[in-house]
Amino acid sequence: MDYTALTAALLYGVGLNIAGGLLTDVGEWYHKLEKPWFQPPGWAFAPAWTIILGLAGWALYIGLTQAETSGQFTAVAVAFGINALLHFLWSPLFFTFKRPDWSLMENWALIASTIALAFALAPISSFAAWLILPYIVWTCFAQAINWEVVKLNGPFGPAANKPS
Repeated sequence: MDYTALTAALLYGVGLNIAGGLLTDVGEWYHKLEKPWFQPPGWAFAPAWTIILGLAGWALYIGLTQAETSGQFTAVAVAFGINALLHFLWSPLFFTFKRPDWSLMENWALIASTIALAFALAPISSFAAWLILPYIVWTCFAQAINWEVVKLNGPFGPAANKPS
């Protein structure tokens, strides 16, 4: 067992899940937002992300341990590093800064990075690449929710919060 790769995979999956939970403040502001009819109930997000990031962590482990060249190893490590950063940024943009419009734009990069994970993994393991599919699907679904939140509630930002 490669404990360095296992540690990286666990830090990725568990770390992003914990960080996402800590950065998600569903306080009064969030509860007042109009949500799309197709948004799942709040309780569904934690198990969904736990499964998705667990599968992605497993894919990372496979990618790091089965890479046949240093180029493949680097491609996997860089793709997951960029993805982790983009994944981490979404919650503060939406919840801390209360800017669903910014998180909407950022999520396009997150979607691209999830697709890049599958492409980085495919030459190493088609199984690992397929493990990323739920992540791709969920980020696209999250984008649809985010889009509708912006449509239903915009504009956001300081100008939108000034009294009339």
